[in-house]
Amino acid sequence: MPPARRYAPSSFEFRRPTPGEQLIRFENLVKAFGAKHIYDDVNLDVRAGETMVVMGGSGVGKSVLLKCLIGLMRPDSGRILFEGHDVTNFSEEQFIQVRRHVAMVFQGAALFDSLSVGENVAYPLREHFPELSREELRRRVAEKLELVDLPGIEAMMPADLSGGMKKRVGLARAIATDPEVILWDEPTTGLDPVTTQTINEMINSMKVRLGCTSIVVTHDMVSAFTVGDRMAMLANRHIVAVGTPEEMRRSTVPEVRAFLDARRLELGARGMP
Repeated sequence: MPPARRYAPSSFEFRRPTPGEQLIRFENLVKAFGAKHIYDDVNLDVRAGETMVVMGGSGVGKSVLLKCLIGLMRPDSGRILFEGHDVTNFSEEQFIQVRRHVAMVFQGAALFDSLSVGENVAYPLREHFPELSREELRRRVAEKLELVDLPGIEAMMPADLSGGMKKRVGLARAIATDPEVILWDEPTTGLDPVTTQTINEMINSMKVRLGCTSIVVTHDMVSAFTVGDRMAMLANRHIVAVGTPEEMRRSTVPEVRAFLDARRLELGARGMP
């Protein structure tokens, strides 16, 4: 198992905001990879306690938005405010503290293949709380696996898990530190309809059971309308529309209409309602 690292305390302090209060703000974000411009001017607010869904086609930069928030990527210009802190130019040490409060469920679960399920879930606890006893680690791992309806599988290896189980173990690992914010990167990609519905229910249950804020990036229209309190459409290098699911259904913004109509045609061709 990789050794746990110890980090000096940082100046970052998190104050749990009131539900509905602005928690995260992406402000005038610009990002490019060489000649390919991802964002020209992205602006988006996320409120405490809500599930914000960021929709858009493949390659528009939905996942980049999440990675910029937790410091895995850096915007070229603009600001990212988290609980009033401008994290845009945070050091790696400061981002370590941010990641105690903001966890990410990666698209492919991103489990460590050489570690057991229990060791995977314990990993962020060892990273952020090296003072925890072995017994406390075991207790917290069991608690998180129970929370995602996978009790008693600590000894299993990732290779023995189905795609849906890997997603849930990835979630258990993400919530191990009791984060206030969960980032979901294409959580239903590659899953069958039954497992997709299970993951959608899991996203909704985390809001109720943990009181957390979620940002879900997806091009899955069914999932988006199932879990979202508000939705944002990312297209043409900026956010073109933000609204409730009902407002997005009624939207006359051309990019929104084109995206939703194309997804409806796709579902119809697959024989889905």
